[in-house]
Amino acid sequence: MDPSPEDIALELLPFVRVYKNGHIERLKGTEIVPPGLDPKTGIQSKDIEILPEFSLSARLYIPKITNPSQKFPLLIYFHGGGFIIESPFSPVYHNYLNSLVLEANVVAVSVEYRRAPEHVLPIAYDDSWAAVKWVESNFLNGGEEDWIKKYADCNKVFFAGDSAGGNITYHMAMRVGSGQLPGMKLSGVVLAQPFFWGKDPIGCEREDPHTKEYVDGLWNFSYPGLADGCDDPAVNPEKDPNLGSFGCKNVLVCVAGKDIIRDRGWWFSEILKKSGWVGNVDVMEAEGEDHVFHLFNPSCENAKDMLKRVSDFMNQEGKD
Repeated sequence: MDPSPEDIALELLPFVRVYKNGHIERLKGTEIVPPGLDPKTGIQSKDIEILPEFSLSARLYIPKITNPSQKFPLLIYFHGGGFIIESPFSPVYHNYLNSLVLEANVVAVSVEYRRAPEHVLPIAYDDSWAAVKWVESNFLNGGEEDWIKKYADCNKVFFAGDSAGGNITYHMAMRVGSGQLPGMKLSGVVLAQPFFWGKDPIGCEREDPHTKEYVDGLWNFSYPGLADGCDDPAVNPEKDPNLGSFGCKNVLVCVAGKDIIRDRGWWFSEILKKSGWVGNVDVMEAEGEDHVFHLFNPSCENAKDMLKRVSDFMNQEGKD
């Protein structure tokens, strides 16, 4: 039975429904799958708790081990979902990480963070940073996670994320740039259709004011109370005076041709170059594709091309 309109305080379709009695109903992205040996890829995964008191956890992946002494690049991945839905344990992210770990031959840590509306931003940023620091502790302090200690190379670390996770990835790299990560070397960052935005429309945003208004609402729902709203540096890097201190020298931005946030990815690459930052940023555009197409249609040619490009990026930039 559909809920009565009188019972609903707010709807942000297709993500979430908030009821007047405080109940929150997520409308998608709630399915989970267990870790283990993936029969299609041969990749192994397991779940670990990082800060149980905050329900902060992660799913770890290791590639096929043929040489026990071999060290692999380490990927720390941040899932998307508008800061509201999805998790590392959902089928779409579990399948993607299995494929990426196989293709790139990396160790991966897929981070779970608390989500809006129960936990609005900046909590997701703080949770994600706590996960990054937990990974670092396994290198610095002889931590207890064997997969990281045995198989991951602390000098070849990558951050990556899609959509809202791309936004989080950007924030994690900015924190690295402020000198807060001495125990690992951030070799590169992958921003897949990153959630960047702004008050004034640019590019294709001008052609779709309805979607522009929706994305405005999505951001304000996830991070309420900001004086500058969609022009806050949290979502509009152009407004961040510290952009030039971005914490790595190699960046890959992946955008989709039919995505409303496509031009924000291209614009980010331009403002990063002009910020005083010293490094290399490349943009890959998948023509004719929509937002996070690579997750929901992984067998299409553009998704295969993107998987290879991301894999090549991590292997090339991870070389000494």
